[in-house]
Amino acid sequence: MSIFRKIYNYYFSPSKDLARKIKSVAGFIPNDLTLFKLAFAHKSSSNEKDYAIQNNERLEYLGDAVLGTIVAEYLFRKYPNANEGFLTKMRSKIVKRSSLNEIADSMGLEIILSEYNSTKLSKAMLGNALEALVGAVYIETGYNYTYKYVVRRIMRKYLNIHELESYDDNYKSQLLEWCQKNGKEVNYKVLSKYKHDKRDKFKIGVFIDGEQISSADDYNKKAAEQTASELAIKQLQISVQKEEDQ
Repeated sequence: MSIFRKIYNYYFSPSKDLARKIKSVAGFIPNDLTLFKLAFAHKSSSNEKDYAIQNNERLEYLGDAVLGTIVAEYLFRKYPNANEGFLTKMRSKIVKRSSLNEIADSMGLEIILSEYNSTKLSKAMLGNALEALVGAVYIETGYNYTYKYVVRRIMRKYLNIHELESYDDNYKSQLLEWCQKNGKEVNYKVLSKYKHDKRDKFKIGVFIDGEQISSADDYNKKAAEQTASELAIKQLQISVQKEEDQ
C-alpha cells in the first residue's frame, strides 16, 4: 500500500513538489505528506494557512531527542577510548543551535520553510525545522534509517568532525574560565525583551566587575549569551586555547 501512496505523492499529489523536495533532502519519498508539512509549519504562522493550524514544535521536541541520541551513539562508536567529557563536548558542538542553523541553511531548508510560513524567516527557524524534519523521518522510517540518514546525509556531508575535535566554540565557558583565573566577576543580564516577527527576542549584556563589556540579541537567551561572550572575548583580546587532548 505504501509504495502506491509514495508513487501518488511523487507524481500526482497536489503536494508533489513537497514530496520531491523531501526526497532531495531525506533520500526517500514520504508516505505521510501531512507529517512533513507539519515539520515546516512554524508557530508564528499558525492559523494563517489551513495546514498551519498546528506547528512543528512537537516534532522539533522529538527530533531534538532523536538527534541527540544518534550523535551520542555515533561519537561513542567513533571514539572508543574517549572519556565522557570529550564526548559530551563534541556532542554539544554538533547539536548546538548555531550548528543546526548553519546545516539547515546549507541543506536549503529555507526554500521549504518559505512555502509554509508567511513570516520572515530567521536562522533559528532553520535549526528548528531541521530538528522537526529529523522527528518526521524518525516517525516515518524508524530509528535505523534515521541513524543512517543523520550520519550520512547530515554529519558527514555538512560537518568536519576532526576539525571540531580541537575547536572550542563555547565562548561563555572560555570567558568564565578567564574571569576565574584573573579574579574577576562576570554576570549576564537581560537588558531588554521585545517582539520581533511575532516572537520574543532577548538582548543580553555581559558585565565584568560591574562594567558592561558587550551585548547581543537573539531569540534564545543561551544563544545571545554565547554571542555576547564571543564579542566580550574579542573586546578583551583574550587568546583562545585549543581543546585538551581527549
